Amino acid sequence: MPTVAGMFKRILTLTTGALLGIALSVAGLRVAVAWNLWPNRDLARSAAYVKEVMRLVNENYVDEKAVTHDQLARSALHGMIESLDPHSEFLEKKDNQEFEEDITGEFGGVGIQVETRQNRVVVIAPLAGSPGERAGIQRGDEIVNIDGKPLNADGNTDSIVSRLRGKPKTSVAIGLFRPSTQAVINLTLVREIIKIESVRAVRVLEDGMGYVQLAEFSEQTAAQFHRALEQLLNQGVHSLIIDLRDNPGGLLDAAVGVVGPFFRPKELIVYTQGRKPADREEFRAEAGGTPVSLPLAVLINAGSASAAEIVAGALKDTGRAIIVGERSFGKGSVQSVFKLDHGEGLRLTTARYYTPGGASIHEQGITPHVEVVMTTEEDTRLARQRSRPDITDRAEFRERFGFEPIGDRQLDTAVAMLKGVRWFGGLTLAGGSQ
Repeated sequence: MPTVAGMFKRILTLTTGALLGIALSVAGLRVAVAWNLWPNRDLARSAAYVKEVMRLVNENYVDEKAVTHDQLARSALHGMIESLDPHSEFLEKKDNQEFEEDITGEFGGVGIQVETRQNRVVVIAPLAGSPGERAGIQRGDEIVNIDGKPLNADGNTDSIVSRLRGKPKTSVAIGLFRPSTQAVINLTLVREIIKIESVRAVRVLEDGMGYVQLAEFSEQTAAQFHRALEQLLNQGVHSLIIDLRDNPGGLLDAAVGVVGPFFRPKELIVYTQGRKPADREEFRAEAGGTPVSLPLAVLINAGSASAAEIVAGALKDTGRAIIVGERSFGKGSVQSVFKLDHGEGLRLTTARYYTPGGASIHEQGITPHVEVVMTTEEDTRLARQRSRPDITDRAEFRERFGFEPIGDRQLDTAVAMLKGVRWFGGLTLAGGSQ
């Protein structure tokens, strides 16, 4: 049973945090302190100590305007939460609103997913069809400045994301460093309403093989995927490829909903484990009819994370799918979102998730059955090709993107594997059996 059922949404996203400290409640305020200075104090004594330090700072710091109680409390909240791990954070009203926009799948901005790695802000993936994708931003690019201001002056990834977002038709200048070429790239992008279509490129490939690409996991993803699956089954597909490459994740419930049609009623898909044994929470397939049974292949790469890894891990662990591509990102923690006063929120890592067989992928990732490693150039070009499956004319494609379409070795491998399953009547996969 959930520990705080009904109080939060479970989510799996890629975010960042920075400052060191822990916060305690003092007369309606939460104040940051360095816990390792007095690890044996209980809550009341620690709170009194923090209150005294807060009073001293408020009364004696040289800049009186910089140390109001409200400012100190908010700095403490950020320090407390964001020192815990890269995925926990205190969400002020504006940040919380933007976060809710992410979940619902619509916001204004340039359309790039970012995270912090060793004090660098790195692009996870540009969203297909977004200004960032059209401008040629690549996975692995490092953002070094926004509107001419170096990022190290901000010290907070949330403020960076906030500066990238804005009203549609306004512009933002971004400075990038591309490690693969050691080049510095300066771009000016015009913001747009970014609508994330979770499920795209639904089509039938050669020889009656279905294909569906999932861009992320939002509130509508499961329903969209079920419709796409029904469409493909009605077209008579005999096997299916699910493309999760560069999918940065999203809602845990959406991942469970996507994989559910392939599992028996009440069969375990994934479980989470918090700090206490009683905190285990299991997610099982909903009771229903006969599960969909057809050969599956799942495509993943280093940009496949969190909820995408749940889908790949569940299908791999139970032997239901061939996993093709590259090792996934390895984001195996669960964040719970608590609503606070004044429109603010708290996103806190409360558990880690495990595949049905008990394997954790936290910082490990999902290892494919068949590894097919792409070069940086191939990754970039294929990501752009996947973003516009509607452009089938080679001349139009070349004019739009500036290069000839290239072969997708990962997809071709998945097709070949599924052909083998069909021709030879089955395939035994490591990690489980159907």
